[in-house]
Amino acid sequence: MRIGYACLTVGVPNTELKTCLLKNASDEKLTELIRHNLNALENMVDYNIANRVLLFRISSSLIPFGSNPVNRIIWWEIFEKQLKKIGKKIAKSGMRVSMHPGQYTVLNSADEQIVANAIADLNYHARIMDSLLLGSENKIILHVGGVYNDKKQAIKRFLNHYQGLGEAVKKRLVIENDDKSYTISEVLIIGKALDIPVVFDNLHHQVNPCEENHPDTYWIDACKHTWKSQDGKQKIHYSQQHPEKKPGSHSKTIRITEFMSFYEELKSRDLDIMLEVKDKNLSAIKCINCTTAKKEINQLEHEWSKYKYAVLERSPLDYLEIRKLLNNKDSYPCIDFYNLVETAFLKETTIGNSINVAQHIWGYFRTMALPSEKKYFLKLLDQYEKGEASIKKVKKNLWKMTVKYELNYLLDSYYYVMI
Repeated sequence: MRIGYACLTVGVPNTELKTCLLKNASDEKLTELIRHNLNALENMVDYNIANRVLLFRISSSLIPFGSNPVNRIIWWEIFEKQLKKIGKKIAKSGMRVSMHPGQYTVLNSADEQIVANAIADLNYHARIMDSLLLGSENKIILHVGGVYNDKKQAIKRFLNHYQGLGEAVKKRLVIENDDKSYTISEVLIIGKALDIPVVFDNLHHQVNPCEENHPDTYWIDACKHTWKSQDGKQKIHYSQQHPEKKPGSHSKTIRITEFMSFYEELKSRDLDIMLEVKDKNLSAIKCINCTTAKKEINQLEHEWSKYKYAVLERSPLDYLEIRKLLNNKDSYPCIDFYNLVETAFLKETTIGNSINVAQHIWGYFRTMALPSEKKYFLKLLDQYEKGEASIKKVKKNLWKMTVKYELNYLLDSYYYVMI
């Protein structure tokens, strides 16, 4: 079983993707952005390999305006060498990747131009996968689309328009239930009619359930029959409801106790789980650590080195509890560890705690910082205490110092991203 995350990597330097406004999309600008984004993707892949994350969704924004006529760059030829290099890393590691076109890629629209745009976008996604030289188990996931006041006709259009897709798309296309229009039972009917795989999404099913009342595992098993050997392992999407937002909104983090209950229900089913969650790789590593057969305390200690200052800023008591928890080097209290981290992140920071942690971080620079840098830091801290500056500004300054003095321990810290 592989557990992964989608599109963006949190707290990892040099992994951000860039784009531009349509009016600024010159050939020169697009070439520069594509080069940057491919370097970022390679850094994400390297990070995933180093952290045992072997399931990853590549962002549709990798090539800015990838299916728009404004992008005239023959990027698959210009960047052929790097694309093959990235693809080789993915394949060699055993990683599986996917892509998921956005809400405007609608194959069952009654508008011919929208359908033409959807086909162009699917071709773009397939071209990325093919340029990486990846097999057909690396998929493109698509929702069925809209209802347009007549679901039967909308489904019929999807079936008809699917026939117009090229083989490069067809061999990768997977369809998924959504939270508004198409239930998992309806998507299964479409998937079986087209003989293509179906992805089960648990939160979409929770928000938009079928008339038949069955547990998630029933639908997971039903979807399994749509996956053939050339499609690779069955893949599902897993997310949790954000408690303060509208139904279907993804949670900030995967609550580990809730996830482990779901995981236990899966028993020995051999499938891949794509997490859809705001904190991306942080939740993926959390779930990997709690389900791994290799239970070593150093894995949790490594995680703690990243979380510790963000936890301390929110809850000194939870900070001390976690330190005590990790004292026993013969144990592997993974779930307890992450429960305490989650508890800490439910608490609000205070000015006193934030100042204390900022001063602690500054301690790493004490012997190397210039007098002017110390003066500026103390000035910022004083302004923050008086309400004249934000903690974000204080952290931005500390981050610049971390980069300047190349303190790797702090470069990996979630202190800078958890604001």
